[in-house]
Amino acid sequence: MRKTECTTILVGKKASIDGTIIIARNEDYHDAINLKKFVVHEDKPNGSTYESDNTKVKVKLPKGAMRYTAIPSDDKNEPGQYAEAGFNELGVAVSSTESLYGNERVLALDPLVLDGIAEDAINDLVTPYAKSARDGIKFLGELIKKYGSAEGNGILFADKDEAWYMEIPTGHHWVAVRIPDDCYAVAPNHVCIEQIDFNDKENYMWSEGMEEFVKENNLNPDFEGFNFRKVFGTYRELDRVYNTPRAWYAHKLLSSCDLGPTCGDIPFIKKATRKISVEDCAKVLGSHYNETEFDPIGWQGTEQEKKRFRCISLSRTAHSHILQVYPDLDEKLRGVTWLSFGTTAFNPYVPFFNYVEDTPKEYRTVPEKMDIDNAYWLAKVFAYYAEEHYKLFNRDTHEFLQRMAIYGRQRVMEIQNGAKGLDDKKLMKYLTEENQKTATYFIEETKKQLQDYATRALFTSKLTFQMDKNL
Repeated sequence: MRKTECTTILVGKKASIDGTIIIARNEDYHDAINLKKFVVHEDKPNGSTYESDNTKVKVKLPKGAMRYTAIPSDDKNEPGQYAEAGFNELGVAVSSTESLYGNERVLALDPLVLDGIAEDAINDLVTPYAKSARDGIKFLGELIKKYGSAEGNGILFADKDEAWYMEIPTGHHWVAVRIPDDCYAVAPNHVCIEQIDFNDKENYMWSEGMEEFVKENNLNPDFEGFNFRKVFGTYRELDRVYNTPRAWYAHKLLSSCDLGPTCGDIPFIKKATRKISVEDCAKVLGSHYNETEFDPIGWQGTEQEKKRFRCISLSRTAHSHILQVYPDLDEKLRGVTWLSFGTTAFNPYVPFFNYVEDTPKEYRTVPEKMDIDNAYWLAKVFAYYAEEHYKLFNRDTHEFLQRMAIYGRQRVMEIQNGAKGLDDKKLMKYLTEENQKTATYFIEETKKQLQDYATRALFTSKLTFQMDKNL
């Protein structure tokens, strides 16, 4: 059973530039290739039984499963769906998971349940049933209570009113926090949620008996308060190399951070000092300590400094998503999935609507062998050239991503305007066709840029010499 190692951003509606609610995450894999696709699942009104290919947990699901989108893996050598992120037909968004780790004290008392609920199953279990962000948390909490959690996970939820983040560090205990409307949050693979107010049920949710569990077992290291990170989380050397530097850099890009990259107390939630856009989230998720000595492909720093910290954007990023919720729109038009396959530093985010008959043909399947007519493989090949010849193509890549971001934003506005007044049947057909047009444009433009890079790269071979033109 694998654990993906991700970076998460959540943005409240008063912290965003356009009043939308945003949850976003990179899915980072342990290998360079993890085949991904973008699909839509039909509703299942009569209920069903879900069985995990990994943990073998069997979950009898209730009636009333809604239609929803997903971004699953399709790797025959590694079992599990890993649906990762999507919207249901009510416009509720779920993203799972941000892998995290509980400490020895809490795991000794509430160990993980190896045949319980894990990342491979969460989105497929929860998204079809979540009527709101809170409802999704409650639904997953009941599953964890009954079946246990097989691993430490963080889950993102959003609806038309609010964004929530849930952390499950042990077999049965969890907590969830509402992101204040005027704030944003960053999570980098460790327990992040801080102070919990057990008198405030509007902004916090938690597992049954968690407060008593901590008190009875003397797990709280603080004299006052209840800091979930300090009670359940880790403060290891690995955190200071792998996790906290990402939070430090993300905060530097989104607001500010006076603390150092190895500080274990970098805040999870911060009040926004400026309004945050989808493009800001894309910049964070595509970053690699740009313009610092820690950038592994930059111009500054020693070789040791360049390799010191794990950066946000990686060559082994399987995909990235920015799920954007428009509170004032109809529920079937409310959600936009900005989807990027491969290395986020070099590949654009493509906007898709979710109330559709099917997803674009370049996205709904992924072949085992390389095929640049497929969205996933095209992104992987494009990123290879952009990174391999970074100093040669860096400016071109920046301009390409800017053009694609402009086009993507234009498409969202065009499609939303064109959808006005359509009934459900016509709306689904319209959004399906418009998604395909969007996908086709991004595929064609990326191919053109790749063709340019591949041609120019031919002139960079080291197997050359100054030739006599008369020979």
